[in-house]
Amino acid sequence: MGRVDKKLVSGSKQQNYLSQYSPILLAILEKIAKSQSTKLLATTLIAFTSLLIPGGIKSSEAAVGPYCQFAPEEVEAKEKLLKATLADRNNSTTAGEYDAIVQKHTEMLQLCRSQTWPEDQAVWLRLYPCDTSPGSIDYVLDRIINLGYNKIHLEVFYDSQVLLPPDDNPTPWTSVVRSPGQENIDLLQQTIDKAHQRGLKVYAWLFTMNFGYTYAQRPDRQSALARNGTGKDSLTFVHDRSQAYIDPYSRQAQTDYYNLVQAVLKREPDGILFDYVRYPRGDGGQSYVHNVRDLWIYSESSLNALYNRASNKKGLAVIKKYIDTGNLTISDLKAIDLKYPKQANARWQGRRNFPEPEATIESRLNALTKDLWFFSVAHAAQGVIDFLSFAAQPAKNRNLPAGAVFFPDANRLVGTTAFDSRLQAWDKFPADLEWHPMAYAVCEGKTDCVTDQVKTVLQTADPATRVNPAVAGVWGKTYRDHPSLEAQIEALRKATPEVNSISHFSYAWQEPNRDRQRKSCNFL
Repeated sequence: MGRVDKKLVSGSKQQNYLSQYSPILLAILEKIAKSQSTKLLATTLIAFTSLLIPGGIKSSEAAVGPYCQFAPEEVEAKEKLLKATLADRNNSTTAGEYDAIVQKHTEMLQLCRSQTWPEDQAVWLRLYPCDTSPGSIDYVLDRIINLGYNKIHLEVFYDSQVLLPPDDNPTPWTSVVRSPGQENIDLLQQTIDKAHQRGLKVYAWLFTMNFGYTYAQRPDRQSALARNGTGKDSLTFVHDRSQAYIDPYSRQAQTDYYNLVQAVLKREPDGILFDYVRYPRGDGGQSYVHNVRDLWIYSESSLNALYNRASNKKGLAVIKKYIDTGNLTISDLKAIDLKYPKQANARWQGRRNFPEPEATIESRLNALTKDLWFFSVAHAAQGVIDFLSFAAQPAKNRNLPAGAVFFPDANRLVGTTAFDSRLQAWDKFPADLEWHPMAYAVCEGKTDCVTDQVKTVLQTADPATRVNPAVAGVWGKTYRDHPSLEAQIEALRKATPEVNSISHFSYAWQEPNRDRQRKSCNFL
C-alpha cells in the first residue's frame, strides 16, 4: 500500500467503514500515493471520504481544506468555547469541551500535514506585552492551527528586547514584558508549553549580530560594537537608525550572546534560528563595499584578530599600513622593504601566490593591493561565520536543530571587486545547520524569482543540509507585491519537490486586524 493511503486508512477511526464502503476510493489512493506531485490532493480526498462514511460531516477530517486550513464552523466552535472558558473559569464542563476541541484539531492537523506538501509549514510570530492577558496565547495558537501551520518561529530576541521574564533575564537587554507585577511572567515558556499541547513545534527565532539600539547606548559595551574606517558604529548607517551591529570577534559580544542562548534553551524549544547573521546594508552606494574602510572591521577585537593573521613581520606591516590609510603606495612599499630586507614577501593566512623575484615594484604593489582587499573582506566574512558557529554550539550540545536565516543574494559580488555590504557568506555556513533562505524576491506578480532563489540555495547546499525556505505573502491575494501563498506553494512544490518544510512571513501579515487587537489587549 502506498504512503498516502496507508496513513489515511490506518490513521482514521473509520478504517472499517472505508474498507467496507469505498474499495474504489482505496484503489484511486493506491495510484496517486506514488506521486509526490499529487500529494496536495490528499486533503481533498480526506474530505471526500467523509461522504462515504456513515455520519458524513462527523468525521473530523472533513473539516480540513486543501492547505490544511480549518472550516469556518470548526474555527467558530473553538473560539466560542475559548470565550466561554475565559468568561467562567470555574466551569469545568466548558473547559473540558475546549480542551477536547483543541485535541481534536491537533489530531486533524497532524493527519492532514502528514499527507500534504510540505509536511512542515511554519509561521513567523511576534508576541506582545498584552499576550500576558489570560487566553491570549491560546487564542493566537488556535488561530495558527486554523491556518494549517504545525510549526512556529517565535521571535525571542529583537529590537533590544528579549522574551524572558524580568526576574530571570541574565542578559543586557530589557524584557518584552516589564510592567510592575509581571516580573515572573514567562511568555516564552508559556508559549512553548501551550504549543506543545497542540502538537506545534516551536523554534526560537533570534536576531544575531544586530544587538539593537539600547545596547549601543551602554558605555560599557562600546568596544563590542562593529565600526568602519571612520570609527562610526552602524546606527547612522541604516535608515531606521536602530540597528546596532556588533563586532563578531568581540569577547564581550560573544559572552552576552552566549548567556542569551543558554537562557532561551533552558525553556526547551524544539530548535533555534539565527537571523541577522550579517553586517548592515545601507542605501544606494552604501549597499556595497569597495574600499577597506567600508568594512566593519575597525573595532579593537576585529583589528587584533586581523593582525594575528599575519605570518611574518613584513606581512603585519603591510596589513597595518593598508588598514590605517585605506590604500598602499609605492613609497609605503619601499619603506617596508627597507625595514624588512630579509623578508622577500609579505605573508598572511591564505596568501599563496607571490610575485616573481624580478617583478617591478608597480606590479608588486598591484598584486599586494588586490590581495589585501580580498584578505580584508574574507576576514570580515569569517567573523560572521565564526559567530554563527559559536552561537549554534549550545543547541548542538543539546542535540537540538539550529538554523541560519539568510538572504540568497546577500553574498553577491558587485562588479569585479565590490561586495554586497552585508557580506552574508551563507554558502560557507556550516552544513550541519538548517538553512532558511528568505526567498522574498518580487518579479511583477510571478513566482519565478522565488523558485530561482530556492533552486540556487539547493544547488549550493550540501546534500545532507536541510533547506527550509521562507516566503513572504498572505493567503488568497497579492500582498506588498508578493504573490499569494497558494501560488508560491504550488510553484515551489513543482520546482523543488525535494523541499519538505516551508515557512511564511508572517502571522501579522496573515491576520493584521487580529494581530493589532492582541497588541492592544483586545483579542476577543
